Amino acid sequence: MTNLSIVTQFVLMGIPHAEGLETMLFIMFLSFYIFTLLGNLLIFLAIISSTRLHTPMYFFLCQLSMCDIFFPSVSSPKMLFYLSGNSRAISYAGCVCQLFFYHFLGCTECFLYTVMAYDRFVAICYPLRYSTIMNHRVCAFLAIGTSFFGCIQATFLTTLTFQLPYCGPNEVDYYFCDIPAMLKLACADTSALEMVGLISVGLMPLSCFFLILTSYSCILCSILRIPSAEGQHRAFSTCSAHLTAILLAFMPVVLIYLQPTPNPWLNAAVQVLNNLVTPMLNPLIYSLRNKEVKCSLKKVLQQVPILSKK
Repeated sequence: MTNLSIVTQFVLMGIPHAEGLETMLFIMFLSFYIFTLLGNLLIFLAIISSTRLHTPMYFFLCQLSMCDIFFPSVSSPKMLFYLSGNSRAISYAGCVCQLFFYHFLGCTECFLYTVMAYDRFVAICYPLRYSTIMNHRVCAFLAIGTSFFGCIQATFLTTLTFQLPYCGPNEVDYYFCDIPAMLKLACADTSALEMVGLISVGLMPLSCFFLILTSYSCILCSILRIPSAEGQHRAFSTCSAHLTAILLAFMPVVLIYLQPTPNPWLNAAVQVLNNLVTPMLNPLIYSLRNKEVKCSLKKVLQQVPILSKK
């Protein structure tokens, strides 16, 4: 990547129209961030500590929990740092890293949701062949593939953004370095790159969403063929958590990148939802209606000295 820029650092302007609310936002976002880290760490520990949960579905859920730990960590620490009254400056390299890891982890999660939908498709539509199709080698290949293609997508978008010269204003009108905010600062015509970036960013989640929709259409047809109501309810319950998580993950992307007229405040609010709230809710979504996860969580919590004494 060639750096043609004379700008050595950028200044993050933060969430639009949030002047005077820094203390309240700091407390709220810090609470979200702490609960996100603790919740996903507990899910991760619950899965790896219970042999009953060493199945493909929980293997991918474990990977999702790790993504949900790192994804908010891309932008939240710096945001909390300047909300507490410290410097809003971020180095050029720091900005590059923020943009790369944001899209790397975001794309990885998107691909991971698609893989999890495929896993549910095989489990419900081909239950007798499930263990054969979703063997250890296939699961490892799919897990590595999600990260690999996420890295490819993020590398392309980061290169596309930072091949431009940044030689003038350095104030990023956002709370972290994202593509639309960065392109506004480039000292070159960005119209062609904006179109390529929009197609790339929009095409990936739309393709994943189409594959997820295809998987769940087949799942629905299989569930409707189950003769007993109890069997249908059991099959639906195994998919409901995943469907809820998918809606929470994909709706922010649709709202941000497909809106006809960009709204900075709406974009920031939706990004906070995507970066902090959704990763915080995922542990609750996947554990509240899952007896095996709740049982394993209780065992993990009982091993915490402070909690075990009560």
